[in-house]
Amino acid sequence: MIRTLFWASRPLSWVNTAYPFAAAALLAGGLPWWLIALGTVFFLVPYNLAMYGINDVFDFESDLRNPRKGGVEGSVLADPAVRRRVLVWSCLVPLPFVAVLAGWSVLRGEWAAVGVLAVSLFAVAAYSWAGLRFKERPFLDAVTSATHFVSPAVYGLVLAGASFTGELWALLAGFFLWGMASQMFGAVQDVVPDRAGGLASVATVLGARPTVWTAAALYAGAGLLMLGTQWPGPLAALFAVPYLGSTLRFAGITDATSGQANRGWRTFLWLNYLTGFLVTMLLIWWAFERGILG
Repeated sequence: MIRTLFWASRPLSWVNTAYPFAAAALLAGGLPWWLIALGTVFFLVPYNLAMYGINDVFDFESDLRNPRKGGVEGSVLADPAVRRRVLVWSCLVPLPFVAVLAGWSVLRGEWAAVGVLAVSLFAVAAYSWAGLRFKERPFLDAVTSATHFVSPAVYGLVLAGASFTGELWALLAGFFLWGMASQMFGAVQDVVPDRAGGLASVATVLGARPTVWTAAALYAGAGLLMLGTQWPGPLAALFAVPYLGSTLRFAGITDATSGQANRGWRTFLWLNYLTGFLVTMLLIWWAFERGILG
């Protein structure tokens, strides 16, 4: 079960949610170290276990037909008893962290932080849970997925009492478009198994090729929004170029050949680590220029 939960939590993607929270909370300042550490651990593992574990439980029919499942890109939960246990643990593991984080804000009367955390957790459940299934509502699926990654950053900022300037909104909006683009492009590779499993998505509705082009446009929009951030933030516009190039490699893809987009998705997984390193360098530069570090 521990092995199953580990793979269900998508370990390669842990940093995608923990990093935004930690960076936002640290740079905004004013929070006790233990709270930042607790929040980072929460968004590193329990949050991802809830998000992807619930997804694997309710997507098992499609996953059984999907050749890329069964490893770092998601577990296959064919056994009903295993699905029940994964669902229970996916809900229970985050609870102590949520209790402490929310409790700390409630005691201080900081209800905005509680609200952001609630929205983040609702998006995690609503994306896959039967009866909600936002992932099967075209375009809402991409919006919800982007919320999974942007909300930890917003939570860290609100928790620390940050001031939301125009430049900060531009950064968050660019991050949101990046999240939407990534979800859309990731859905392209699953067009065939999703249709076979009776699942809808923006890719199954639009088709593989239009979805690739839409994702590329959103990546480009994310890069342009970075031009509206504080220096050296505009340099981050260049980070959109590799994502744009990797996506447009599949500009001519068809529904029948949509599985080939998995090569682009694997590029996306390691590209996130390179981009994360470069973003870290920019954030350190930004912090030094404003006397936050050094």
